[in-house]
This record gives sequence, C-alpha cells and structure tokens, in this order.
Amino acid sequence: MAKTLDQWFIEYSSSHQHPLNKKIHFIAVPTIYATVIALLWSIPLPEIFTSFVWLNIGTLSVLLVVAFYSTLSIQLSIIMLCFSGTILLGCYWLSLYSPWPLWLVALLLFIFMWILQFIGHAIEGKKPSFFKDLQFLLIGPAWVMACLFQGLKQSN
Repeated sequence: MAKTLDQWFIEYSSSHQHPLNKKIHFIAVPTIYATVIALLWSIPLPEIFTSFVWLNIGTLSVLLVVAFYSTLSIQLSIIMLCFSGTILLGCYWLSLYSPWPLWLVALLLFIFMWILQFIGHAIEGKKPSFFKDLQFLLIGPAWVMACLFQGLKQSN
C-alpha cells in the first residue's frame, strides 16, 4: 500500500525537529533538489535531440517527479511544478551564460549542501538511513514547500 503525503511528512519530520536542523534543511534540501535537476540536465543526449533544448533528462525527470507528487496531492504537485520549472529556467540560463559548465556548478553546490545537511543531522542527533535519505530526496523538497505555504496561509 502506498504512503499518503501525511505519512511521508510525518516520517520525514521525525528526523527534522531541531530548529537549526530545520533551517539548514530549508536551504539545503531545495538546493540539492535543484542541483540534481541541473546534473540531469547536463547529461548529453544523442545529436538528434540537441535541437530541442528542453528535451533533456532533467526536464523528463521533472515530469516524472511531478507525476509522483500528483499521486500524493494535486495542490502540492502544482507548487512543485512551478518550483521545478523555475529550476529548469535557471538551468537553461546558466547553461548559456555561466562561465563554468552547469554540471560543475551543480556538483560543487550539491557536495556543499549535502555536507551542510549532514551537519544538520549531527545537530539533530538523528540521521535517516541511506535508503531512506534517497527516498527523502523527493519528499524533502515537498515538505519544505508545504511548510512554506502553510506558514504563508497562517500569516494571512
């Protein structure tokens, strides 16, 4: 039986209670998500596809991820589609105008944020297993967005 969004969030939240760890994850998790998309964007495809700049593994992955989110929550999938679309626009812009290759920028940022995330877990005193951490690559960004939008709702 598939988990509900609430079940995923409860499981994710259990190792993200300390206020400093939460702040670290609010920065690191969306950035890691963005760097993974950028790394996937950077994977070369056969020449036949090169005339379609948006046809790349990063964009195709976003479509699959948003489809996964839509099985959990339509509202959240729309939020994540907008966030992911912004990341894809950033990938496009960086691939054109950055003096460094997109994959290099993404890889260095990924490593830095992954280390920062480990620091957050050390502060928390809890770290998910490696397999759980891989699953949380999809749940973490959704959790951050849900927290942000819940906070915006409460401030109105």
